[in-house]
Amino acid sequence: MAKKAKSVYMCAECGNEFPSWQGQCSYCGAWNSIVEQMVKPEADSDARRRTTSKATPSKLKSVGTGNYTRITSGISELDRVLGGGIVLGSMILISGEPGIGKSTLIIQSANSIALNNGTVLYVSGEESEEQVKLRADRVCENLSDNLLIFPETNIESVLAACEQTKPKFLVIDSIQTMYSEELDNTAGSITQIRTCSNLLMKYAKTNNVPIFIVAHVNKSGDLAGPKTIEHMVDCVLNFVGERDRDLRILRSVKNRFGTTEEIGAFSMGQRGMDEVRDLSGTLLESSDIREEGSVASALYEGSRPVFFEIQALVTPANVGFARRSAIGIDNNRLNMILAVLEKKVGISLLNHDVYVNVVGGLKPDGPGADLAVALAIYSSFRERTSPRRVVALGEVGLTGNLRAVRNADRIVSEAARLGYETIIIPKGNIKIENRSTDIQVVGAGSLGDAIKAYIDKK
Repeated sequence: MAKKAKSVYMCAECGNEFPSWQGQCSYCGAWNSIVEQMVKPEADSDARRRTTSKATPSKLKSVGTGNYTRITSGISELDRVLGGGIVLGSMILISGEPGIGKSTLIIQSANSIALNNGTVLYVSGEESEEQVKLRADRVCENLSDNLLIFPETNIESVLAACEQTKPKFLVIDSIQTMYSEELDNTAGSITQIRTCSNLLMKYAKTNNVPIFIVAHVNKSGDLAGPKTIEHMVDCVLNFVGERDRDLRILRSVKNRFGTTEEIGAFSMGQRGMDEVRDLSGTLLESSDIREEGSVASALYEGSRPVFFEIQALVTPANVGFARRSAIGIDNNRLNMILAVLEKKVGISLLNHDVYVNVVGGLKPDGPGADLAVALAIYSSFRERTSPRRVVALGEVGLTGNLRAVRNADRIVSEAARLGYETIIIPKGNIKIENRSTDIQVVGAGSLGDAIKAYIDKK
């Protein structure tokens, strides 16, 4: 006798189940994220049960790792983020806000794969065949005969089409539109997304076919799509960018076959996504930045250094309390830097508004840009700037000391190539053998030392 479906309460953010409704998820802490779902008991053939040819435990030492077979996506920046290409049999989730350019990037990649590897099945649950064709004509120079379009939202029909066409690559756009007729829930619900993802994962692993899954997220995070299946997929890519800017950044959040430190840069244009080879040149209008409140900094993303500009504006507060606003960096980090400036440097910003912005829409990870932020704030407050072309990087500690950052020697070499005259780095990053003769390398032990080196005219 078949078991009946039961009603459970699930968190839309983390997917954990609860016996009854509650205002806050006790696992992830999200408020008002618990929703009621109808769930059928899992059958013995559940897709999440992975079986192998080995019936008994084996020694880990004796297990061969082998080499993963990869195919190129046709887009070098995408291959960079994936760790060198698309691994056969992998399932890749790409998420981002609606209109950011996910479908554009995927259709370009799908057409390239179809031209070089064989049949590609593009499942469109949101747009009609004509709409997809219009986008493809705009962004693809030469459409392949091997690129098949299938406007369908039923997951069983999609898998049946896969058995018929035998694609080398499968695209699901998007997972929120897919549903299984075995469930009573509507498309986009947590149960439907999880079930459809399980079925797709089983197909990918069984047939060694890579799958791209497109998922939408909104600014409020109400839609549960990506968060509930991040642990199921092999790679999670996040596509971000500002609506008023052409620059798009593709970042790997999870990658079982490579690093998560690489980023891909694209420019959104009329002909689709154009790869940005020189990201530093895009973020920096000029290396000759000597304006008040403007300091260049850098970080190392994967295999390349990225230079960017940090701007700060300090003005007297016109109301009873001072405002603190940060775009591109964490606001808590900004407050910490302001506290260190007041305590260790002796400048009082209690009655001043402070605005900090990372030019270009880049959001640097980590504390490596702390020093540049502090120098930009100091420059704006004192209305002084460096007489030289300067780039600064380093983590600011609560005691006012500067902590070392990664790959500083490579950043020094790139700064010299870009024409900077001076680079201020923590003393812990100074290596005599790696000093460049084309740029002055200043090792600062504290924030005060860095400020002195920044405004020194000698």
